[in-house]
Amino acid sequence: MTDLKNSETSPHKGIYLLPNLLTTAGLFSGFFAIVSSMNGRFEAAAVAIFIAMIFDGLDGRVARLTNTQSEFGAQYDSMSDLLAFGVAPALVAYNWALADLGKFGWLAAFIYVACAALRLARFNANLGVTDGRFFQGLASPAAAALVAGMVWNGAAFEIDGDKYGYLVGLLTITAGFLMVSNFRYNSFKNLNWRDRVSFLTILLVVLIFVVIAARPAQMLFIIFLAYACSGPITTFRSVRKLKLEHVVGDSEDADFLDDAEPKKPAAQESTESEPKN
Repeated sequence: MTDLKNSETSPHKGIYLLPNLLTTAGLFSGFFAIVSSMNGRFEAAAVAIFIAMIFDGLDGRVARLTNTQSEFGAQYDSMSDLLAFGVAPALVAYNWALADLGKFGWLAAFIYVACAALRLARFNANLGVTDGRFFQGLASPAAAALVAGMVWNGAAFEIDGDKYGYLVGLLTITAGFLMVSNFRYNSFKNLNWRDRVSFLTILLVVLIFVVIAARPAQMLFIIFLAYACSGPITTFRSVRKLKLEHVVGDSEDADFLDDAEPKKPAAQESTESEPKN
């Protein structure tokens, strides 16, 4: 009888299938990107990274909608993000343009991977503490989209990446440093997706989808490049006096103009690709 009572009151062990299935799909997409780049299929590799972003954006939302959040899911999601948005973009860029540059090539790829790992660790450590309206540093999916978009455009226009290796390396390193910076990036979490909007807004959304569908490689790269540049602009506009803490390092003493406003805790199984990780 005692064993029966304990079994009834003890928490059920197991893994929720649906959200972790989506996380696994994102993990598979990142691995597929690596394998495709090794076989010289760079366009497929870049597209796979963007597909991983879609799955990464879905798993956390599905977990909250179905009330299937778990610590296992959160940790699994972070490991999947490191592969799909850290290792995969770095290796895709390396195989496309950096392999012939010697130490500079593989060091540029490693810097990106290390920065992605640091960014994800910091995001998880600060979950529920930081201002939910902003990301501290460029989210890893956005950085991955920047690198993957560059490779996708190069493959689409049949550009020999080896001829632009140093430029590719500098952009890869820059994307990595933006992830570990203190620049504030809008998370878009304060948008109310249930609000009513005008007919003109819906028409504008349709036009945006049409433009992206017409030139996906170019438009997605431009969108994420603009988003990457928005962080420094947002930061510089929201500080009284620019300090080193606003750019990199310990940001606890940074005097942002809206520090007096209450901070909104981040959602528990929130991923970095959320429009937000």
